[in-house]
Formats: sequence, C-alpha cells, structure tokens
Amino acid sequence: MTAEQLAQAVAEAMWAQDRASQALGMQLEAVGPGTARLSMPIRADMLNGFALCHGGLIGTLADSAFAFACNSGNALTVASGYAIDIVAGAREGDVLTAHAQRKAATGRTGLYDVQVRNQRDELIAEFRGRAYRLKDRRVVPELPVSGD
Repeated sequence: MTAEQLAQAVAEAMWAQDRASQALGMQLEAVGPGTARLSMPIRADMLNGFALCHGGLIGTLADSAFAFACNSGNALTVASGYAIDIVAGAREGDVLTAHAQRKAATGRTGLYDVQVRNQRDELIAEFRGRAYRLKDRRVVPELPVSGD
C-alpha cells in the first residue's frame, strides 16, 4: 500500500464517522501524506448578526482539514492546540476551501498550517495546528501506520 493509498483509506474511514463535518456540508476534496483539502458552502444558518459566517465555523473547517492531514499516516493524532487569524469575512453563498499541510513532525508532535480561501481564491483565514500522536494507536486498526 502506498502512502497515498493509506491516506485515502484512513480518510474514508474517518469521514464515515465524522458527523460534525458532514452536518456542516463539508466535502473532503483531497487527501495525501500530511495534507488534506476540505470545502464548505456558507449557508444562511451559519451567519452571525453581521450577516458574516461565524468565525467559529471557519475555524471548524480548518480544524477538520487539520485532522485529516495529521491522521493521514494512520497513527491516531489529536490536536494539542491551535491558533487562527481570520483576515476577511465570508458571506452566504461563498464556498470556503481549507488546505492543510504538514510543516514539521518530530517524535510524537507535529505542526500543520491551514489556509482557508473563498471561491475567488481570497485568503479568509490562516490556522496553525499543533498535533500530538498517541502512542501505539491507529485510526484504522487493520491498516499499517506509514513507515511500518
């Protein structure tokens, strides 16, 4: 099994159980070793009192992309923290895309950057996530861990 095939198999298993991302209308567009891309259309029920997408939902999209990227090697990995800077608003009808990429991985920790952009390729948010790999745990028990 290649690293790309493993990432895809893990993503499919995660997606099947990810009711939160599905409920928000997210789509898993692509996944690979240390990377993932998800999109989310902005609906009326996602708007705050200023008719802008609630910032927490932008963060949720970025966090979901982060989760798929950091678990792509099948080693069960959780967030130990993150920071997000929202630089522009999103409105109803916009489609946001979050692209997550691993920047560093050492031992059981990792660092991931996620850019969230709209359908016009305008930057909406920058997210930096810190990941922690749990010892001897797999996302899909019957699949190998990348590097096994």
